[in-house]
Parts: sequence; structure tokens; C-alpha cells
Amino acid sequence: MFFQKTIRKAVEVEGVGIHSGEKTKLRFKPAPANAGVYFIRADLPGKPFLKVSAKNIQAVSYQTNIGGQDFNVATIEHCVSALSALRIDNIYIELDGPEIPICDGSAKYFMEALLSAELIELDEPRKYCYITEPISHVEADKSAYVLPYHGLRLTVNIDFAHPAIGVQNLDLEINEQTFKREIASARTFGFLKDVEAMKASGLAKGGSLDNCIVLDDSKVINPDGLRYKDEFVRHKALDALGDLVTLEMPLMGHVVLNRAGHDIMNKLIKKIVNSPGSYRFVEMGADVSQETKRFANWTLNS
Repeated sequence: MFFQKTIRKAVEVEGVGIHSGEKTKLRFKPAPANAGVYFIRADLPGKPFLKVSAKNIQAVSYQTNIGGQDFNVATIEHCVSALSALRIDNIYIELDGPEIPICDGSAKYFMEALLSAELIELDEPRKYCYITEPISHVEADKSAYVLPYHGLRLTVNIDFAHPAIGVQNLDLEINEQTFKREIASARTFGFLKDVEAMKASGLAKGGSLDNCIVLDDSKVINPDGLRYKDEFVRHKALDALGDLVTLEMPLMGHVVLNRAGHDIMNKLIKKIVNSPGSYRFVEMGADVSQETKRFANWTLNS
């Protein structure tokens, strides 16, 4: 049996906000069993809090934002992606402003902070959302689907009409080791023409070559180049893991994404939530072998 996890002690991560350019700080804090994942705005009166949940998603274009009546939190995906891979079920994330620190544009600093805080098990079993029937969301040439799988597997396919990106594919079993080795250090990326337009609109004030891969019309302009030759698809996998936390329960399934960003992922997650006949709750060790075998060779016709 696997038990729910949190962290043993509080730990901080500092940096600048990608849009404000101002210094910002967050603190990961332990939470009790069955609490879930919450953001707390310590800079606001009464320290309002909000659960990381698909129902609280406000914007899902180039980033994932959550919000309620009193406040919002921007660009949460890099921060919470590590929670998905490390299987941290319960945690409070306290902020001193509306933005998550961008750090180096990856999840590396968040992962290292969480591991330094020491993961601990709580005296409560973890219940997984085990996919029993395929669930999909398709929009034109973009698609996202999930099928039964005894574990967490992620397949991501991207296709950008840019000579430095093109078609890239990643297929990976997700756990602490693979996340640390293959995904956590992959940075966000953007195109120079878009960055210039965003800055002209008062956004991306904190963006730089230190926290983003930037491409002109033909190449990557960062002096140090890429960390992986396919860093772009690896970062898309990182983003997807962050979006999975909004499901509010650890997933057992194989997620397959084709040209899918935050918006398509969010719609898939909402579809999972609204498809109770296509999943069931299980504890690790439950007998799901028959369902795994039944859909092992399932493919989506779209």
C-alpha cells in the first residue's frame, strides 16, 4: 500500500516574476493528510487560500493561472509539476505576490527545494484515479487522450514550423528518477517576435535569456544553447505534469498529447472529472491487471 505524502519542513524558493519583473518568493509548507494542494497569498489581508483544482483555472493559453473571487496566482505549472512526479499529495504553497518565481524557466529549483525539505509519508492511504475507459479531447489537429495504464506514462508529440524545433516526440514512464533526469531541467521557450510584443504590452518584464529559451526566425539565440537537443518537447511534458495536478488526485493512466498545450490539457482534465464511468478509485496493489491488458493495444481513431 502506498501512503499519502507531504514534506517534513518548510522551504523557500525565490526569484523574479516573469511578467512583473519584481522579486517574488514562495514557501512550500507541510500539510496534513487529505488536505490537497493549496496556494496561500500571504501578502493579502486574511491570507486567502485557494485549492489547485481544474474548477479554479482562469487562464490556460501560454500559462496556467488559477484564481477565485479574491485573488489569483499566475504561471503555476512549473512549480506544481514536481508535485505530480514526486507524488506529493498534500502541501501548502505560500506566496508573497501574484506570480510564481520563474527561476531558470524549468522545474529544477522547485524539485530541489522539495527534495531538500524531505518527503514523508502520512498515515493515510493514497487513492489513485485509475482510468478504466479511454477519454479524449480533440480540436482540429490538436488532441489529448488518456487510457488505462498501471502507472503514469506520458507521450508528447509536438510539431513547430521552425528549423530549430520541427517534429519532436517523447515517451516516458514518470517517476522521481525520470523526472529529475529527463524533464525537470527543461526550460520554457518563446519566439523573439512574441517576446518583443509582450514587453511592448507591459508583460514579460522578468523574461530573459537566463530563464527562457528564445528563438529568432532561424535559431536559438541563447549563448549556451540547449540543455537537451529536444528540450522543447521535454518542457511540454513538464507543463503537462503541472496541469495534471489540477485533477486533485494522482492519475494512473497513459496520457498522450499531440500538439496539445495548456488549454487542451485543461479540457482533458475537466473531461476526466466529468466522466466518472471511465475511472475508478484504487489503492496501489489493487487488481487492475485485467483492465490494463484489455486496453494495452488501444489506439485513438481521430
